Amino acid sequence: MAGTQVLRCFSSFTIILALIELGFFRSANSETYTVGDEDEWSTGINYLAWSNRYNFSVGDVLVFKYIPGQHNAYEVIEATYKSCNDSTGVLVRYASGDDQVVLKEVKRYWFICTINGHCLGGMRFTIEVKEASTAPSGAPPETEPSPPATTTPDKDFASREQAMATYCLVFAFGVVVLQIVLFG
Repeated sequence: MAGTQVLRCFSSFTIILALIELGFFRSANSETYTVGDEDEWSTGINYLAWSNRYNFSVGDVLVFKYIPGQHNAYEVIEATYKSCNDSTGVLVRYASGDDQVVLKEVKRYWFICTINGHCLGGMRFTIEVKEASTAPSGAPPETEPSPPATTTPDKDFASREQAMATYCLVFAFGVVVLQIVLFG
């Protein structure tokens, strides 16, 4: 019976780790950036200066906020970015006014607004996206939970199996809470 409880505990723990690995919990290093910060995606903003303030990583999200019809956001290739001619080289078109762009790859991204004159007027920027780091800066190193202080079950538990099951549940819950606290 104790072996079955241990197996269940480690199976639950393995499932939680798999969910974390598959990205069901957002990575600690994922950030959401509103393009242009409080100025949002509009004319008259220095997006080169804005983009140079940040270090973008895989998993980060860019949010383009603007009035639909007055602006848009296109992900383009380098030549299209340089020429501001969107007749070719458009990878993705965004036009909702609240576009969420997940940076999925390590690569250089180029974005422009294709409304007449906006790109040439400075509504464009490029960013270099790097691999996400494995630990948040300043975060304490991960440690294994301490084993119970005694090897005998607590007298409040009816059995060793119940103590093991409770320990496993508390441990799994602690892992989930720690993941949420550290990684958002």
